[in-house]
Amino acid sequence: MKVFPHFSRRLPAMAVLTIAVAISGCQKDAEPTDATDSQNTSSQNTDVQAVNTQNDTSEVMTDAPVSADQQIDSPLTILALGDSLTEGLGVESDANYPAQLEASLKELGYTNAKVINSGLSGETSTGLVNRLDWVAQTKPDITILTIGANDAMRGLDVATIEANIRTAVKTLQDNGSHVILGGMSIYDNLGNDYVSAFSDIYPRVAKDMNVPLIPFFLEGVGGDPELNQADAIHPTKEGYQIIVKDNILPILKPEIEKLKASNSTNTTASNTPNELASNNTPTETTQ
Repeated sequence: MKVFPHFSRRLPAMAVLTIAVAISGCQKDAEPTDATDSQNTSSQNTDVQAVNTQNDTSEVMTDAPVSADQQIDSPLTILALGDSLTEGLGVESDANYPAQLEASLKELGYTNAKVINSGLSGETSTGLVNRLDWVAQTKPDITILTIGANDAMRGLDVATIEANIRTAVKTLQDNGSHVILGGMSIYDNLGNDYVSAFSDIYPRVAKDMNVPLIPFFLEGVGGDPELNQADAIHPTKEGYQIIVKDNILPILKPEIEKLKASNSTNTTASNTPNELASNNTPTETTQ
């Protein structure tokens, strides 16, 4: 990223640099119980009924949906997609926000959570759109999209930036990923009109495309020399800790819970036909 002359002293006004998984009923019919004593018909019928009852109970137990505690351990893939703020330029590999986010999620009990770092230093919205087919191979459940800062720092056309962000969101959604959009802002040295037009992109896209918005990716970090590297642009490890804890997790956790609830509903729906079948299995009787 290019640092503008007024960046250091005007950082508080800077734009946020982008912020921007069925149990099928396994129903096994019981082996028929052969009668071995023709003189004990009544006893035979009782045995058959008992076997059928036992099978029904076994089937219901097999088809029961997984508990919430089990769902929290189901695979969860989160794609961190963006530029150098996502990549973690200037910090150790375990200090960037994707690494710290994964660690935090596991501490919260999401033991199978995996956060894929797909940040690329210098990335523009156009460049990101061009590599969407490649990153989609990760098949993310959730994507945190933070892009546009490099475009704005170069003064690129706001309409083009917005069109690219909309294309990225739609492509990710079409591939089955829940998108969280990270809001951005820029320095005021490009003029108030441009600054406002750029910042307005994110809430407008989030509303129009029904995606959660992180209002300002660098909230609480941007402009603080203690939380940024010497370039006054990229956060330190401590800066990323704040970003993860205060800016990302409050938006991400509700989305994870929605995803869990959706998976639970789908699992229950897929089990219902099997449960009904087992409950309606006729019991053998004699005349």
